[in-house]
Amino acid sequence: MVILQTVLNGLLTGGLYALIGIGMAVVFGVMRIVNFAHGALVMVGMYAAYFAFTLLGINPYWGWLLAALALFALGWLLYRGLVRPVMGQSDFMQILLTTGIWLALVDLAQLLFGADYRQINLAMANAVVRVGTLRLSAGYLLSFAVAAVVIGLVYVVLYRTELGRDIRAVAQNRDVAPLMGIDVERVSAAAFGLGAACAGAGGALLLPLFYLYPTVGDPLLLRSFVMVVLGGMGSVEGAALGGLILGVAEGLTGYFWTDSYSQVVDFVLFLAILLLRPSGLLGRQRA
Repeated sequence: MVILQTVLNGLLTGGLYALIGIGMAVVFGVMRIVNFAHGALVMVGMYAAYFAFTLLGINPYWGWLLAALALFALGWLLYRGLVRPVMGQSDFMQILLTTGIWLALVDLAQLLFGADYRQINLAMANAVVRVGTLRLSAGYLLSFAVAAVVIGLVYVVLYRTELGRDIRAVAQNRDVAPLMGIDVERVSAAAFGLGAACAGAGGALLLPLFYLYPTVGDPLLLRSFVMVVLGGMGSVEGAALGGLILGVAEGLTGYFWTDSYSQVVDFVLFLAILLLRPSGLLGRQRA
């Protein structure tokens, strides 16, 4: 029964990881850019939700929408102003750019808000839900449920809208898409904004559960890499699956050893999937 409890807790955590990982998968799938600023965007989303709660009284379980919209606009502007000029450049230039955005966002947060740890206290997040002999955190349950709704919305956007059709077309072949009348630059900006929005929504849903500080997104950047590689580079469904697997793996690691080994397990999974199935669990080898 303790194992079942641990697995369920891992799945709840993994649902939040999945939402964040999907954002990176969308950006990589469309632009072939590994966004090193993704963790910093999660941090910005957490700060947006924090100030929406402290200044406007908006509960983070609703404030995720505000954070997602703000991060979508930020992602759009980042693409138009900084990312677009390096499209088509070497991978090294793209890595330098996104790393620079990451460092700039973290340093700006430290300058504006300081390095102090912040936390909000929600009674509903601290409650415990009993299901038989199982005890589940209401905060994690709520965050998981909202994350599932957001992931569903992302799925609808990608597979049931014209914008989603254009995004998938650009992801499939960026050179041929313009021949179909698709504005690749507009679609790329929307995809980068969508990836940032997923990071922002994920950050808002983490706020009731985690401390907030400028570098809080750094460990989530590593986890996002692992999720995207685990599920298959550019595969949205694979990133979601990777998030759930990662959450369960970290939960079991904490149960059998200690939480401090969780990042070691992340690296082991990362290396194992690269060695055994480089295309990921749901990915396909590109020609």
